[in-house]
Formats: sequence, C-alpha cells, structure tokens
Amino acid sequence: MTRSLQLDSLDWKILAELQADGSLTNVELARRVGLTPPPCLRRVRALQEAGLIQGYRAMLDPALLGYSVVCFAFVQLASQSGADLQAFVTRIANWPQVRECWTMSGDIDFVMKCVTTDLQAFQSFVNDLTTTPNVRNVRTALTLTKVKDKGLVPFGPSS
Repeated sequence: MTRSLQLDSLDWKILAELQADGSLTNVELARRVGLTPPPCLRRVRALQEAGLIQGYRAMLDPALLGYSVVCFAFVQLASQSGADLQAFVTRIANWPQVRECWTMSGDIDFVMKCVTTDLQAFQSFVNDLTTTPNVRNVRTALTLTKVKDKGLVPFGPSS
C-alpha cells in the first residue's frame, strides 16, 4: 500500500544515499545524512510505505557471471491493440534474457535490454523474438562498453 508523503531535504538525502548504495546499514545511512539511527529508520520505512523506495538489489557484473553479450532490442508490433500488447508483455516476461523492457512512443513499441552468454545464444534469442506472434520488425544493437550506469533519479550535477 502506498501513501503520500511530503519530502523534506533529509528525505532527499536518504533517497540519494540509498540509490547510490542500497547496502548501507541504517547506522551508516544515519551518519551520512546527519540523523541518529532510530529517526533515520522511521524515515526509510515511511519512504518504503509511500512507494518511493521500491526495493533493493545488488549490481552484478554480467560478464564475470557468463553473460558477455548485452544488447538492446527495438520491437515494432503489427498491432497495438490492448490484447496484442498484453500478449507480447506476457510472452517476454518469461524470457530470462530480457532484463528491462519499456513501452515506447513513436515507431517503436518496445525497447528491451537483454543479455546472453554468447553470440550463438544472442542469435537464438533474436530468432525467438522475430518469430513471436504479432512482431512486425526487430532491430538490435550490440553494446560495446558501458559508459555510465546510474540510478534513474538524478541527484545533483554529478548524477
């Protein structure tokens, strides 16, 4: 359940610190934002209850874990009816290669960030994607190097 919350400067500091490092202990977080641990924990819990903090996860190195190919897939569907859009979303939800998927405006209906173990697995994934019902067109782009990877919310000029 989410509830509305008026954010003050301490809340913004807490959000910035947690987005930069979600593994901070409450004691360290409180130190960084200038609070004692009990009120800091109350604020974090209120931010979670309000839905502003959606969860925590570790940032893993895909290449070190055997996923050396990262690509973006740009998908155009033949039909954008609600049922067809939902059918596509349901189908890709079960594909572990698809790590992020966004609906788009314009000529592209979906952009997906995907990982595979190697080029052969990438080709197999692209084949599965292009033969998915209602898919009109697929364009892919293989990544070369990651230049920047930050949380989605910018905090300050260095974000």
